[in-house]
Parts: sequence; structure tokens; C-alpha cells
Amino acid sequence: MNTSTAVLEHSVTGAAAAAATPTTARTPEPLLREALGLTLRAFRADKGVTLRELAGVARVSPGYLSELERGRKEVSSELLASVCHALDCSVSDVLIEAAGYMALPSMDEELAHTAPAASEL
Repeated sequence: MNTSTAVLEHSVTGAAAAAATPTTARTPEPLLREALGLTLRAFRADKGVTLRELAGVARVSPGYLSELERGRKEVSSELLASVCHALDCSVSDVLIEAAGYMALPSMDEELAHTAPAASEL
């Protein structure tokens, strides 16, 4: 019985290679966990709630909540729902705000390419 796995090599040439190669260097987008962390921290600050208070209501340890806010841990959908409920906001509001954080670097890059130079003004 053969237990090895064959690897097929496939070279990409021509138009396919050109399409796969980015023409400009893009800045990496923030990770979703980082954007969610920033968003949760902002929502908590807007409510004037301490991390310890929020952790108690959301039934999560303050240390773990801190890790979430710093973007060090992935948040499960259940925990996200619990934290959002404790903040009296919807999960969709948090996700929309996090998507905005993720879009900011790409918008900055796009504006840098489309904005007129100071010498043109």
C-alpha cells in the first residue's frame, strides 16, 4: 500500500500569471479579530463600562475579554453575542463597525493614489 501523497506541479504562465501577480503592493488588511477587538473596546468605552464590569455581565473572565479587545484571541459567535448583549448593542452593529475598521487602510491607500499632489493644487 502506497502511503505517499503525490504532488502535482502546475506552472502558471502568460495571462494567468499576470492576473495572479499584484500590480501594486497592497498594505495588509487588519485581521478580523483585531477589528472586532477595537470595535468592542470602542463600544465599551462609549458606554462608560469598565472591562471588569463588562466581563461580569457577559460571563467571561476579564483577562479573556482583554485578550479579545487587544485582538489576541478569536471570538466565538456565542461569546460575541453575550458581550454585545451586555453592551446593549446588536452583533450586526459591531460587525458593521469592525468592517469599517478593516476598510480604513484600503481607503487610505486608494485616496493616496487618487488625491492630487500638493504641487498640483
